[in-house]
Amino acid sequence: MSFKDILKQQQSGMEALATTGVIGLHLVSGPLVGFAMGYGLDSWLNTGPWCKLAFLLLGIAAGFLNVYRDTRHLLKKMAVEDARRKGLAAPPHTPSADEAHAARRAAKARQRGESDGRAGAANDDAQP
Repeated sequence: MSFKDILKQQQSGMEALATTGVIGLHLVSGPLVGFAMGYGLDSWLNTGPWCKLAFLLLGIAAGFLNVYRDTRHLLKKMAVEDARRKGLAAPPHTPSADEAHAARRAAKARQRGESDGRAGAANDDAQP
């Protein structure tokens, strides 16, 4: 095992540790922020404990949603790493929302006969 392999393995372990730490922070920070927002609204509007309760529940829901998303991302990353380590083909790449939006925008531009602007700029400069 080379030094580069050891560093790579250590880096992947540290990334996993960092991700699990963030999962714990999301579980705690969501309810805390929700309670703080509710407390501020209750003191401003004089509504008693109702805003605290509502925003605490929203914070708990947001915290669990963030934990769910982080866990899904971590599991996907672990599956890719396992496939790479076993020498299997990596799972197919699913485009993100930004990549899909950019691809749709480029396809519409091609249908309208537009270019990405670079070739048109060169032609515009050449005209008197």
